[in-house]
Amino acid sequence: MTTENIDLVIIGSGPAGYTAALYASRAGLKPVLYQGGQPGGQLTITNDVENYPGYPDGINGPQMMVDFQKQAERFGADIRYGMVTKVDFSGYPHKLIVDDKHEITAKAVIISTGASAKWLGLESEQRLNSKGVSACAVCDGFFFRGQDVVVVGGGDTACEEATYLSKLVNKVYMLVRRDEMRASTIMQKRVDNADNIEVLWNTETVEVLGDEEVTGARVKNNVTGEEYDIEAQGFFVAIGHKPNTEIFEGYVDMESTGYIKTLGKSSLTNVEGVFASGDAQDSIYRQAVTAAGSGCMAALDAERFLAAKEMEEEVAKS
Repeated sequence: MTTENIDLVIIGSGPAGYTAALYASRAGLKPVLYQGGQPGGQLTITNDVENYPGYPDGINGPQMMVDFQKQAERFGADIRYGMVTKVDFSGYPHKLIVDDKHEITAKAVIISTGASAKWLGLESEQRLNSKGVSACAVCDGFFFRGQDVVVVGGGDTACEEATYLSKLVNKVYMLVRRDEMRASTIMQKRVDNADNIEVLWNTETVEVLGDEEVTGARVKNNVTGEEYDIEAQGFFVAIGHKPNTEIFEGYVDMESTGYIKTLGKSSLTNVEGVFASGDAQDSIYRQAVTAAGSGCMAALDAERFLAAKEMEEEVAKS
């Protein structure tokens, strides 16, 4: 197995990773970024992005990520295909394995592996993804103003999505598979107080309806077994997100849900020289603009760390 020595490695692409690469390359750190299994992250499955500053007419999600990558590469970022499959943060410098065959030692590491939305696993759901199917009401709710939508889920996330959408759309059908919600009392009250949210208890999705775009959903009552169709133009899955942080378990401190803990208002983790940015450490906002901002923070933190390390080495030599 070959070994490569690198000052700064960025794991994962998307707004956080590419922004970190941009800032780090402009600082002369010569960062190497591995894009992971989904180059560009979740925005590559988003058709229209209208809430990112600087794009007054909106932009296609995949094109936006191409723009981010090109801007980072313009300043010398080394952006590579490949997935970091294993890490060892028990010593210093840090060790990483790429695609199970290439070993890297890194003085600093920025984690920007993101998080993945949990889906129902329906063929129709995936086929109509970004064609009316979404996992982010804040991102896509604007496109369904005055229309009818479905929200799937019974936790705080689902209540928050349904409440947000209720201010934009004509009606929200909220599908809860049991006869009660898992959501906190205050979140349930917000749903109850919205006149245009109808909660369908003991209800699961059988199929998302539509050919080129969502036209509704076929649902099933778990008590009676009855199946029927709901007309809707939007279908929002709100059953949670899963951070892509498994390979860092045992090294980096995490929440019980897998999100990486950062120290104070910084990107620092409990491991010296390891920084976290984007949705891998953000369970609250999960927006492209906040991810990009945290990528900037991680690059600045890494720059300061590497400068301090270099100074230590010079003092040790003298």
